[in-house]
Amino acid sequence: MRKDSATPFHGMVGAFLDMMRAERNASLNTCAAYARDLENAALFLARRRTDLADAREDDLRAYLQSQRSFAPRTQARRLSSLKQFYRFLCSEKYRAEDPTRALDAPKMGRALPKYLSEKDVRALLKAAASHPGDEGVRLRAMVELVYASGLRVSELMGLPVSGVLFDRCVVLVRGKGDKERMVPLGEPAIEALKAWLPVRKGWLGERASPYLFPSFSSRRAAPMTRQRFFQILKALACTAGLDPRRLSPHVIRHAFATHLIEHGADLRSVQSMLGHADIATTQIYTHLANDKLARTLAEHHPLAQARLGKGGGS
Repeated sequence: MRKDSATPFHGMVGAFLDMMRAERNASLNTCAAYARDLENAALFLARRRTDLADAREDDLRAYLQSQRSFAPRTQARRLSSLKQFYRFLCSEKYRAEDPTRALDAPKMGRALPKYLSEKDVRALLKAAASHPGDEGVRLRAMVELVYASGLRVSELMGLPVSGVLFDRCVVLVRGKGDKERMVPLGEPAIEALKAWLPVRKGWLGERASPYLFPSFSSRRAAPMTRQRFFQILKALACTAGLDPRRLSPHVIRHAFATHLIEHGADLRSVQSMLGHADIATTQIYTHLANDKLARTLAEHHPLAQARLGKGGGS
């Protein structure tokens, strides 16, 4: 570490996060995750009487060993946070060497995302449409919009009213890295949103808010919180007869992408609508579609049926 530096450790972390926002366009959620990971490591190292900024490779190996009870993805993310932090310290001449250079992330199998079947989605939309009162109007608008567009929950919460272009039947989304994309909307989503706007106006009263789904429990012009939307979805899952543990905004996003590919959408179009920077991220949905095709073939192909019948002794 550079000995003549008067910058305290927390200032280095702050400077690192500022760099991630300014130079890498990292979102506030991403920066908050980096901060949590670095704090987690710093607390462990403090018990070894070592400052995070001065940690050696052996210190960090001990820290990573202590994280073995967590999922491989969590371990990999925490190591990634450390690697980026120490690279920053080296680039700023706070350290001469990167102590994470020889550290490897745990091996991970590629997990297929959870998603809903088309039958599950129909049950979900039916339950939302049957929900009574103004809250039901809002609920249907939110679920229809997420399934029609594949928005991330952060994008949904931050979506302004002006982001829905009704005359063009599209939604204009500002996603990761502050990149804008345009996603087409089907008629059910457009109609649900049109029904929601007068209800929204009545709920707001004299208050003003730019958000399509504002918070009504806050006097500030704030959007609905992610936590509140999660709660609403869990309750909706119970009404629809689905396991609430299987339902989240991201699961609906996965359903959007998977169902598009199952019905013949090309990968580049799905990539554009999801806002993926790398098409390799989108390709995971082809595996889901292929798995479904394989199951369909096994269940319905006449040769497969003949084998089943022979194996069953009929």
